[in-house]
Amino acid sequence: MSRSRRGGVRKKNRLGKTLLLGVVIAGAAWGVWQFLPNFSHEEPEWIGKDKPVFIEGQWSGYVARGEGETLKLPLSLVQKQIDTYAYGDPDKETAILTTSHDMLVLKKDSKEADLNGASYALNTTLEEVDGVLYVPVEPLERMYGIQIAEDNPKGSVIVLKAGDQFQDASAVDAGWLRSPKLRSEASVKAPIVADLKEGTPLRIWNKQGKWIYAQTHDGHSGYISSEELKLGSEEQIPSLKTKETAASREWAGQKINLAWEAVYERKPKPDVIEEMKGINVVSPTWFALKDGQGNVSSKADSAYVGRAHNRGKQVWGLFSNGFEADWTRDMLKDYDTRARSITQVLAYAKQFKLDGINLDFENVYTEDKAPLIEYVREFTVQARAQGLTVSIDVTPKSSTEMWSAFLDRRALGDTVDFMMVMAYDEHWASSPEAGSVASLPWVEKAIKRILTEDEVPSSKLVLGVPLYTRVWTESEQDGKTKMSSSAVGMETSQRLVAENGAKKQFLEEAGQNYVEYVEDGATKRIWLEDGESLKRRVNLVEQYKLAGVASWTRSFASEEAWKILQTVNGK
Repeated sequence: MSRSRRGGVRKKNRLGKTLLLGVVIAGAAWGVWQFLPNFSHEEPEWIGKDKPVFIEGQWSGYVARGEGETLKLPLSLVQKQIDTYAYGDPDKETAILTTSHDMLVLKKDSKEADLNGASYALNTTLEEVDGVLYVPVEPLERMYGIQIAEDNPKGSVIVLKAGDQFQDASAVDAGWLRSPKLRSEASVKAPIVADLKEGTPLRIWNKQGKWIYAQTHDGHSGYISSEELKLGSEEQIPSLKTKETAASREWAGQKINLAWEAVYERKPKPDVIEEMKGINVVSPTWFALKDGQGNVSSKADSAYVGRAHNRGKQVWGLFSNGFEADWTRDMLKDYDTRARSITQVLAYAKQFKLDGINLDFENVYTEDKAPLIEYVREFTVQARAQGLTVSIDVTPKSSTEMWSAFLDRRALGDTVDFMMVMAYDEHWASSPEAGSVASLPWVEKAIKRILTEDEVPSSKLVLGVPLYTRVWTESEQDGKTKMSSSAVGMETSQRLVAENGAKKQFLEEAGQNYVEYVEDGATKRIWLEDGESLKRRVNLVEQYKLAGVASWTRSFASEEAWKILQTVNGK
C-alpha cells in the first residue's frame, strides 16, 4: 500500500472520531437540556388592568370599580360566579339580590336600598358605566357570605366565596436555578408567569402530584413545585347556613293531597269542602292578573276558607297570569309592576287568612323565561316572610312555545316550596288524533324528565292528575274523517258507558280502561279516568317518592276518586 493511501485512511479515521465526539457532546448537551427548566416568561392577560377580579385562583375576565368601602363588582360577574339569580332590570335602573329568605332591592345612584321591606343604608351606590351595572360589595358580603381581599387601591381584587377552601403557604428559595416560580403549567418546561421572592405569601387552591396550583396576593397564579413551598394553615370561608322554611316543617313526613277548585263566574258553596275526603289542601282559582301594570283581581271567599280550616284543610289560593302573554310581559319587565302584583296578592292572602299561594302562569313568551324566574323568586321571599307556602304549576317538558318552553323547571324548583307537574292533556281538546288525556307511560316520562334532567328534588315534586277525560267523536263528512272532543268528569263518563252499553277494555300499557261505541253514526272513544287509572298514578307518587298529588278539578271527581286519593297518605 502506498503512503498516500495510508494517509487517506488516517484522515478518514480522524474525521470519524470527530463526528463521534460531536455526537457524544450533542447527546450530553441534550441530556443536560432535558433537565434544564424553561427560563422564558409569559405575561397574564390581565396585566395592565386596574382592579382585575380573581375567583378561585383564576382571573374572572372582569374588573372592579372603587376601593374599600366603595368597591363594586359588575352585576354580570355576580351572576356568573356568585349568584345565578342576581338580577338587573332591562332599563338598568334596578338590581335585585335574592336568597331563600332575603331580598335586597338597589336603585341606581341611591345610597338607600330596600332589604325585606325595610330601609338599608349603603356605603356606595348601584352604578351604571357603559351599560354595565356595578353592585356595591358590602351587601354582597352580607347576602352571600363572600370575603374580599384587595392588594392595593389599583391592584387585584380577590373574591373568596362562602365555602371556599384553601391553604396558606409561602415561597421557599431553593438556590440557583431553583428559585421559586409560578409556571403556566405543571412542568419545568412551562413558561414562568411570576418570579417569587423568599417568603412570598400564597394561597393554595389545588394539588397535582408534586405540583401545586397557587396564587399570590397580587393575583398571579400558576403551578409551583411542592419543594419550593412552606405549607401553612388550612382555611375555609364560612358556608352560608340554610334556613328552614315553614313548608319544610309543615310537610315533613306528610304528603300533599291537593284538590284544585275551579272558580268561574259563581263561587262554589263552602259545603263542597265535605266532598273532598282525604284532601288536606284546597286551591281555589281566585286571583288573576288583570292588566300589564300588575293589578290583580280577586274572587276570594272567607266563608270557603273558614269551612276548609274548620275541616283541617289548608287553603292555597291560586294566582294566574290570566293566560295573557302581553300583560304578563309588561308586568314582568319592571320591578315596580312586579312588586305591585306581589303586594296585592299577598294582601289578599293576609286578608283571607290563606296558608299558601299556588302560581299558575301559562301562555308566556319564551323570551320572558328569565324575568319570570326573577318574579317567582321575589314572590317567594316575600310570601315566606308572611308564613305562606309557595307552589308553582308546570307542564310536562316539551318544545311547545308559550306553554312549556318558557318554564325553567330547574330554576323554579330551586326557588319554590313545591312544584306541581300538570301531567295531563297528552291529547288536548283540538288534538288531531284521539287518545288518552294522560296515559301512564306518558305521565311517568314527564315525572322522570323533571327529576333527572332538571334535578327538581322528589320531595318538592307533586304529581298533577286529571279527574276528567275526553269523549272523542269520529265522524265522516264529505269523505273525510272529522275529529272533535269534549271534556267530561268521572261520573259523566261512567254514565255514558252505562247508557250506551259499552264494554270496558283495560289497556295494560296505557294503564286505564278504554271504551268505544257508536252514536248517531259517529264513533265515540273514551280513555277512562276512573279508580283504576287513579290507583296507578298514586302508585307513581310512592314509587318516585314524590311530595304528593294534586287533582284537577274538584267538580270532575267521583266518590270513587276521593276514596282512592285518601290512600295518598296511607288512609
